[in-house]
Amino acid sequence: MVNTAHITGFGIALPDPVDQDTLWDGYFARHFAEVPVAGRLFRGAQVRRRHAVVNPVLEDASTWSTGTRMRRYEQEAPSLGATALSAALADSGLSPGEVGLFAVASCTGYTTPGVDIRLSAEFGLPADAQRLVIGHMGCYAALPGLGAVTDFVLARGKPALLLCLELTSLHVQPPTKDVDQVVAHSLFSDAAAAVVVQPGSPRSRSALTVVDVTALTDATTSDHMTWNVTDLGFRMGLSPRVPDALARHVGPTITGLLGRHGLTTADVDAWAVHPGGPRVLDTVAEALALPADALTTSRRVLAEHGNCSSATVLLVLHALRASGRPRPGRYGVAMAFGPGLTLYAALVQAT
Repeated sequence: MVNTAHITGFGIALPDPVDQDTLWDGYFARHFAEVPVAGRLFRGAQVRRRHAVVNPVLEDASTWSTGTRMRRYEQEAPSLGATALSAALADSGLSPGEVGLFAVASCTGYTTPGVDIRLSAEFGLPADAQRLVIGHMGCYAALPGLGAVTDFVLARGKPALLLCLELTSLHVQPPTKDVDQVVAHSLFSDAAAAVVVQPGSPRSRSALTVVDVTALTDATTSDHMTWNVTDLGFRMGLSPRVPDALARHVGPTITGLLGRHGLTTADVDAWAVHPGGPRVLDTVAEALALPADALTTSRRVLAEHGNCSSATVLLVLHALRASGRPRPGRYGVAMAFGPGLTLYAALVQAT
């Protein structure tokens, strides 16, 4: 058993971009023509562009069966995942033959043999490498995934890979008057993000030590956010009460996480907060009394990429590392939210 585990490599892969205005003018203005506030909601999402394997301006997937959508997932997901994994392995200096565990988180597609098996074969992972698939946890899945691979690394002394791969564009829904559907369709996007976690002394001076992971689930608010399998893809339910529920729990959860290590919010040098939407970020900033610029990177990721479900918090953490935050010896907090309602957070420290 080893004492420390470190994130030593990041890899990001994105499908073709499309501007938010193009999506609105070319598709969603017509799609939500019976919702008077739809245009205002799209503008208020604070998203400038998104990425999509299925651009609705070019392909209208809203009438596709779930089977058709899953076949498209099977076609598109492996290549996007492979690009992210290649970059993460190269960034860490890890060879595929050293991998002891490969975990894949996705809530937007399912196939068996899965992406984990196909990519294991493509990259030449050892035949005895363990695999873990984390399905349908939604936007926060990267952090329980990080916790699982970190526990493996600490217990077995072997490196691990985590891939978060989400193709939300496959799940555009038929026209509706439901405002929560407008909000969801104004935010969600596609991405793959991978991290390498290694034991012992990090090989890179830019590594992040995974110090702790914590979670809180409030089952009394389980109806606030849903992700249901229907005959026409997966349908999101998104209540406007989500920020209010988060406001009750963010402060105690994060101060509890930090307090276990003798820290306060003032000791945190970087905040990688999942940008579930502008109101979510505003709620976190207010609940933790953060400085005005603390969530600038989260807001930038939202603007440039939209909400990419489980991959998003890794996009934010990667962007922070690229900018040199957290600084050596300093701490960072990664935080994400999803169905449950569930709040997950990880404490990391830069080497």
